Amino acid sequence: MPAVQKLDSYVVKVGNMVVNVEISLSDKDFVPLYRISILNISPITAVVLNKIKEEFVSKVAAGTIDVNAIAEHEKIKAVFSKEITTLIHKYFPNIDEKSLNLLREHVMQENIGLGNLEVLLSDGHLEEVVVNNSKEPVWVYHREFGWLKTNIRVPSEARIRHYATMIGRDSQKEITVLSPLLDARLPSGDRVNATLQPISAQGNTITIRKFLERPWTITDFIKSKTFNYEIAALVWLAIQYELSILVAGGTGSGKTSALNVLCSFFPPNQRIISIEDTRELVLSENLHWVPLVTRAPNPEGKGEVTMLDLTVNSLRMRPDRIVVGEIRRKREAEVLFEAMHTGHSVYGTLHSNNAHDAVVRLTNPPIDIPKMMLPVVPLMLVMSRNRRTGLRRALQLAEIMETGDPRILYQHDPQRDEIMKVRDPTRFYEILKLYSGLTPKQIEVDLENKVKILKWLVQNSIVDINKIGLTLAKYYTGRLK
Repeated sequence: MPAVQKLDSYVVKVGNMVVNVEISLSDKDFVPLYRISILNISPITAVVLNKIKEEFVSKVAAGTIDVNAIAEHEKIKAVFSKEITTLIHKYFPNIDEKSLNLLREHVMQENIGLGNLEVLLSDGHLEEVVVNNSKEPVWVYHREFGWLKTNIRVPSEARIRHYATMIGRDSQKEITVLSPLLDARLPSGDRVNATLQPISAQGNTITIRKFLERPWTITDFIKSKTFNYEIAALVWLAIQYELSILVAGGTGSGKTSALNVLCSFFPPNQRIISIEDTRELVLSENLHWVPLVTRAPNPEGKGEVTMLDLTVNSLRMRPDRIVVGEIRRKREAEVLFEAMHTGHSVYGTLHSNNAHDAVVRLTNPPIDIPKMMLPVVPLMLVMSRNRRTGLRRALQLAEIMETGDPRILYQHDPQRDEIMKVRDPTRFYEILKLYSGLTPKQIEVDLENKVKILKWLVQNSIVDINKIGLTLAKYYTGRLK
């Protein structure tokens, strides 16, 4: 018998269902196993439930329940709920209301929901849920343990395609053989990408990136050593005095989370316009914030609203701050840099591995911004994720010099897992002095005060984004004691 090491176990609630999660590693495997088991459904009940599901599916297949005649998803759910309730009463005539709700929810989840994927989507420890095909188990990305295999399988390629079609329909999008790629969102805010054969050669795929139930905050970043106090205070100072910042990093490095953290430092008396392809940013409720989201064209190719459309439109909305989910194309970048040159503060993300590469990417196709325009962005923050450990860190904080070249101020040391100071800012302090009149001594005192406030947030475990927003609003209005 192979030796099995238990790594973790906890309970996940999915509506009325209680699901046990156990994560373990066998000495015969190289990837841990994520195993689920429903605690409040007995094995005998599970067998009867399978009979109910089979009878229900046969009724749908025979046309007894005419799904095609019902246009709205909510009406389909109502019809299915009524029919399933009848079947449950047939097999469990004396069932109580609580048990009825549990069993009905379980059967509904299997037939018009996403099956056991719903359990994974309810687990707050998971970042990603991945279906590669029907031949192998579903994979998940766990915040602590990284990639894990699960004991869940989607039974057929047809079922995977059904899930993708259902997700697309609820998002007013479609996925077909002619349009085999889908980008959509679940009602929960989770991002979904799906592909169909033969585009994905081994089978149909679904990739779900889970929307954070609670957005990352500056307290989380400091506690997890993603930021240190010095970097946090420096970017806060830059944002307070309306200086633009770009956040660079590779895929999954935490760029958007870092951008969300930076938005916590906005003052409450300024108008913020955010522009994203999919809604990910969550700002404090006491901020004057207008979120804008792009829209894909409909099947006839009409109705598209692009990032460029929203960027140009945002300048007509009297913004004090413009936040952009990702800078990808030349025209978008030109409009944003022009906005910076006309006095707007801009914050955005960019795919790049380090500060030097970010400058190269910005100044070459497809973005191709003249290097002489880059100094309008005083600071660049680079995020990184160690794929071996799963840890996300601020890799670099750099100031952009008059030449457009980055000058590293802070650098992460992976051996010590510490963010080390490389040198003091020069141009950044010159810009602050030009626009605020602050002397180096005043800047030093200001940074020390900010570190004190940040330490108070961490010591008191203030992780709620609205409470942090309230603290910063009091700071800006002189009411913080």
